[in-house]
Amino acid sequence: MRDILPILEAWKSQGERIAVATVIETWGSSPRPVGSKLAVTASGLIEGSVSAGCVEAAVIQEAQAILESGVPRLLSYGVSTGRALEVGLACGGTLKAFVEPFTAFAGVFDQVKARLEAREPVAILGVLEGPRELLNRKLAVFADGSTAGDLVLPGLSGEVTGRAGALLAGEAGGTIELAGLRLFVDVVPRVPRLVVVGAVHIAEFLVPMAALAGYETVVVDPRAAFATRERFPNASAIVRRWPDEALAALDLDEASFVVVLTHDPKLDDPALGAALPSRARYAGVLGSRRSVEQRKDRLRELGLTEDQLSRLRAPIGLPLGGRSAVEIAVSILAEIIQARNTPAS
Repeated sequence: MRDILPILEAWKSQGERIAVATVIETWGSSPRPVGSKLAVTASGLIEGSVSAGCVEAAVIQEAQAILESGVPRLLSYGVSTGRALEVGLACGGTLKAFVEPFTAFAGVFDQVKARLEAREPVAILGVLEGPRELLNRKLAVFADGSTAGDLVLPGLSGEVTGRAGALLAGEAGGTIELAGLRLFVDVVPRVPRLVVVGAVHIAEFLVPMAALAGYETVVVDPRAAFATRERFPNASAIVRRWPDEALAALDLDEASFVVVLTHDPKLDDPALGAALPSRARYAGVLGSRRSVEQRKDRLRELGLTEDQLSRLRAPIGLPLGGRSAVEIAVSILAEIIQARNTPAS
């Protein structure tokens, strides 16, 4: 949902009739994960993807038919190598997609948009199989336990919101079956945030690559000559404050990843002193293996515990063997992606 939110907003304001296809189940080597979306207008505009191209044409055709009927449909696609030229997934996977009119989201769209823009996770429930009067309705469940929407399930609301809340906490959507209903819980996790301390040369490569990978990017450096919009046109924000003050104001959470690159203890140490005790998922620092213990001694003097110091990624990045600024940036982003996709212990 987050990826296509801006275009949905634009199409909505233009009065376009829109259908939305959502991947609800996958097996095998299906190329797009659960929750992936493809939006289609009656005029033929498209945005997003449910299969990286394998079945898009068929889904678009179904979506436009659904715009005429108003009745959502559950579609299933799969393929064997012998049918690779037919409609299906030539990679050998299988997927199910639920296609519905965008009007189904009318009761939750504004609230969901506001929550996502505030970096809050959201779960959106819809009925896949059930009474006709419950179709084309949604219930949004938020991390604070509040809800919004026009999907009303008498006698089941507590259990439904509880199960949706559990999926939201685990950042993974899925189907649930309850009292003869089959529902899909579409979980949209909070956007990951990369905080780069040190507006140095490596950061000039790392920030745009992270933005392409879907991260909100924040560059922190008190040195005004370094932290400029000209050098970081892709950054979501540029903060010219001392690192410990800046990181405290950012309220680092489990979707935050902190990269410290200044190579100057006057900036590195306060940044790590704020990042390591926080809830940030990742904190790494540029430097040699020989400097790690010296850095840890300085951080101990700042009051950090051994458990907090054990979270430090140093030297930063996966050992890809690269030496140039862009190669180091690639290794850092690779390690962050690995950390993001590794279940927290």
